Amino acid sequence: MPRTTPLSDVRNIGIIAHVDAGKTTTTERILYYTGRKHTIIDIHDTKDLKTSTTTDYMEQEQKRGITIQSAAVSTFWRGKKINIIDTPGHVDFTIEVNRSLRVLDGAVVVFDGVAGVEPQSETNWRLADNYNVPRFCYVNKMDRSGANFTRCVDMITNRLGANPLVLQLPIGSEDNFQGMIDLVEMKALVWHSDDKDAQWEIMEISDDLADKLKITVSEDRDILSKIADYRAKLLDTAVEQDDEAMMAYLDTGEAPSVEVLRACIRRGTLSGAFTPVLCGSSYKNKGVQQVLDAVVDYLPAPTDVEAIKTVDADGNPLGERICSDDEPFAALAFKVINDNFGALTFARVYSGVVTKGMSVVNSTRDKREKIGRMVEMFAKEANPIEEARAGDIIAFVSLSETDTGDTLCDANAPVILERMRFPDPVISVSVEAKNKGDQEKFSSALGKMVRADPSLRLETDRDTGQTILRGMGELHLEVTLDRMRTEFNVEGTMGRPQVAYRETFTKPVEHVYTHKKQTGGSGQYAEVKIQFAPLERGEGFVFEDKVVGGAIPREYIPSVEKGLKMQKEDGVLAGFPTVDFVARLVDGKYHDVDSNALTFEIAAKACFREALKLASPIILEPVMKVEVVTPEDNLGDVIGDINRRRGQIVGQLERGSSIAVEASVPLSEMFGYIGQLRGMTSGRASYSMEFSHYEPVPRNVQDEIVAAARAKSAA
Repeated sequence: MPRTTPLSDVRNIGIIAHVDAGKTTTTERILYYTGRKHTIIDIHDTKDLKTSTTTDYMEQEQKRGITIQSAAVSTFWRGKKINIIDTPGHVDFTIEVNRSLRVLDGAVVVFDGVAGVEPQSETNWRLADNYNVPRFCYVNKMDRSGANFTRCVDMITNRLGANPLVLQLPIGSEDNFQGMIDLVEMKALVWHSDDKDAQWEIMEISDDLADKLKITVSEDRDILSKIADYRAKLLDTAVEQDDEAMMAYLDTGEAPSVEVLRACIRRGTLSGAFTPVLCGSSYKNKGVQQVLDAVVDYLPAPTDVEAIKTVDADGNPLGERICSDDEPFAALAFKVINDNFGALTFARVYSGVVTKGMSVVNSTRDKREKIGRMVEMFAKEANPIEEARAGDIIAFVSLSETDTGDTLCDANAPVILERMRFPDPVISVSVEAKNKGDQEKFSSALGKMVRADPSLRLETDRDTGQTILRGMGELHLEVTLDRMRTEFNVEGTMGRPQVAYRETFTKPVEHVYTHKKQTGGSGQYAEVKIQFAPLERGEGFVFEDKVVGGAIPREYIPSVEKGLKMQKEDGVLAGFPTVDFVARLVDGKYHDVDSNALTFEIAAKACFREALKLASPIILEPVMKVEVVTPEDNLGDVIGDINRRRGQIVGQLERGSSIAVEASVPLSEMFGYIGQLRGMTSGRASYSMEFSHYEPVPRNVQDEIVAAARAKSAA
């Protein structure tokens, strides 16, 4: 079947933002204005579970009014096919943004016009930087009390280190937000109604525009008085992207045509030279069509971005795979979910064509997969398709061997596509089936949830036999168990959250350990001499082979590294993994008969245990970057409470009529915080947090942790 939409007419984009900035509301409007929906559902109408927005269809999303799982939808605008992924904004579900950005070509970053750049906005922005995703900014909620466009643009510069290029200026704000100045076409777009079908009036820009539209607030009038300045900056910045346009502009002083200017803005957006900024109010139905125009005009087609890199089995770069139907088939599985249809494996097709019934290879795992059903997803609706081509985002039904991050490809031209990077969990809980008779069903469901979400980890406590579930936060783990109830009809209970502590060396140690055992027949013998030294925070574990003269045969060196890797997961203080150290194997001895790989592995383990005890080990704890937005009346109570939690205040910022308090607080002190915060502020404050770094715990806290671990072990 021939291609129906040219590759140059495809846009794969994500809607990303901090929680409650208006991503899902914007997506709902996009689907309405492109004709994919005939009604608009607002998030506050979904709490009774009788209805849902298109992309927030899960019960857990409707109850909480937030996006938990990214959802894909497709639509058309001006003849271009736009594949959209609406992503979560809560820090506990950053994994959804991570894997979505990995396979998307462009992004719309939504900001709350009152709050501006919030913590998760920064996290998402860094993820987009990591994957080199071109993007533009949309300052939403200009109708809300306290909305301030220029402050938001300043925050984009100062907090994100970006180079914002303003393409639109708001006309009014708060209750008097009426539209925007289009600095590209130099027209005023004015809405006289908030109705979803209201059309905007195009007005000429004049000196008395503020008076005509009854704009009385001084800050709003000030913005309109600077239209010429913003236009000049737009022209000066954009024409730098095209030598011919720049020379013509410098020679004549005349602005380039709208078509040339748009081409320059597109080029700068794709290269990352600047980031366009638009404004509007999705809830009040103002500016969404202009966002769609910007997606078409400024965000890339699959052919406009760098070709995806190919790697070897160890992740080292090998080459690239061009996005084209004519190349051999290659796709990256970026998400697995459990659905009524079975397991759905979402994949981005990077090259070639895949058809129903085709046999492909999972090159990451060296396994064969038979392509059965393929579907194009519209949120929770699965529409069967017969083939998929380069640039498409689709889902395969019931693949048995493929997990998130795996590559599916043509068996005759195998490649491994560059994989995704996932964060390590920071919190853990014990979990068990609510009803003892459901234990097997519970374990099976839990396994499927972990397979679908790479930011979850599952393990068994060696001492107690309990099942331990690790994740990114309390909400993450709570939602995981709740989804097991709705998706697999099995209920579980959760123990008290446990912090993912770490242990580390504080001083260099050189240690020799000799493993010697004689039990009749051949014995066991191995000796290792290892230098251990602390590294900077976040460096992890480094192994260095410094053996010379054949003191240890080469074939036994990997066994020493293996033994260290295994033993470092079980520290000597409280059994937590040991991090941020280097182990240098400098010498050793072996026996021709009694030495083998196992004896050197045993020697390495014992050497590590004894050396760590000699190196004044300490416990590290995860410290969170916390932002509390509170009314000024409650500021003193909030700061006092943070100080009691061993927190450090980093700064304070005005957020409309509220104050945003930024702090670093140990994760162990943040459990149950939302309830206490609401009590202190009569429910008026909110907070967000994300992992920042590990740092040593105070001595008294370390003693408590060690004592608790020993008591648990003894029990």
